[in-house]
Amino acid sequence: MPLVSERSQTTPREPGASPRPFEVAPIRPRRARATFFVLVGAVLLVVAGSMFLGSNPIAPAQVLSALLDPASDIDSIVWGSRVPRTALGALVGSCLGVAGTVMQGQTGNPLADPGLFGVSAGASLAVVLGVYVLGVNSMTLTLTMALVGATVASVVVFGVAALGRGLASPVPLAIAGTAVTALLGAITSFLVLNDQESLDAYRIWVVGSLSGRTLEGIGPVLVFVAIGLACALANVRSLNNLALGTDLARGLGESLWRARLVGLGAITFLTAGAVALTGPIAFIGLTAPHVGRALVGSDHHRLLPASGLIGVVALLACDVLGRLIGGQAEVSVGVVLAAVGGVAFVMIVRRAKLASL
Repeated sequence: MPLVSERSQTTPREPGASPRPFEVAPIRPRRARATFFVLVGAVLLVVAGSMFLGSNPIAPAQVLSALLDPASDIDSIVWGSRVPRTALGALVGSCLGVAGTVMQGQTGNPLADPGLFGVSAGASLAVVLGVYVLGVNSMTLTLTMALVGATVASVVVFGVAALGRGLASPVPLAIAGTAVTALLGAITSFLVLNDQESLDAYRIWVVGSLSGRTLEGIGPVLVFVAIGLACALANVRSLNNLALGTDLARGLGESLWRARLVGLGAITFLTAGAVALTGPIAFIGLTAPHVGRALVGSDHHRLLPASGLIGVVALLACDVLGRLIGGQAEVSVGVVLAAVGGVAFVMIVRRAKLASL
C-alpha cells in the first residue's frame, strides 16, 4: 500500500510549506491498470517491429524461419544484428526511463535528465582516454572504460556535494553535477581536437546508436543494471515522501541522506550501464517520466515501471524509424530521438502543467 496517495499530492499547500515538485491530476487505479496493459502491448509491438523491419528488407516468414533455425542464410542479419539491437534497445530504454524518473523525483526538477550527475560526461571522457592513452579498440574494453568513467564521475559529484553537507537538499547535487559535467566535457573536447584517432572513436560512440552493437561483454553491465534497479525499487517510498517536500518528508521519518544516497546509486548504475552500451542517448530520461505521470499518476510504485516501459517503446520505435528513413546507411537512434523527442517534449510542455516549483 503506497504511503502517499494520489489525492495527498494534489491538495493545496499550506502557507509556508516547502513546495511539492510535481502536481498532476489523480489517476484511478482501474485506469492505471488498463494503461499498463496498453504499454505492455506497445512494447510487444515495437519489439516485433524491430525484429521484422530494417534497412535490409526481409520477408516476415524468413525472419521467423531464421529465429527458429539459426543455421539459415539470413542468420547473420537476424541473430547477428536485429536480435542484439532489440535486446539492447529494450534494456537501455528501460534503464533511462527509470533513471530519469528517479532523477526528477530526487531533484524536484521537471527538466532534470540522468546525465545531470556527470554520468554521460564521465563515460565519454573515459572512452576518449582509453583510445588516446591506451589505444583501446575493442568493444569489451570500451564498455569497461565507459562503466568506470561513469561511476567515477558520479562518485566525484557526490563527494563534492557532500563536502558542504548539503545532501538534504537537491540543489548542491545539481550544481556539483553541472560543474563536473562542464569540466569533463572541456577535457574531452581538448583531447579529441588534438588527436584524430580519439576524435574518430569519440564521434562514432557519442552519437548514441544501436547499430553495430553486440552482446559481447554485456555481463558487467547486467550487474550494474540489476544493482541500479534494486536501488530504484528501494527508493520508491522515499521518492513518494520527497514529493511532499523535504519538510514533510522529515516529519514522516525519512532519512534524507539515505534517500539521496540510494537515489544517486540508482541513477548512476542505470545510466552508466545504458551509456556504456549505446553511448549518450538524450530525451528518454527527460520525457518518459512526464508521459508516465500523465498516464498513471505520480505514485512512484506505478510511475517507475511505467516510465521503464515508455522508455523501451520510445527507443525501439525511434531505432526502427531510423532504419527505415536512412536507407542502407541508417540514421542513428540518438539523432532520431533528438528530433522526435524535442518536438514531443515541446508538445508536452504546451499541453500539460508539468510541475509547480
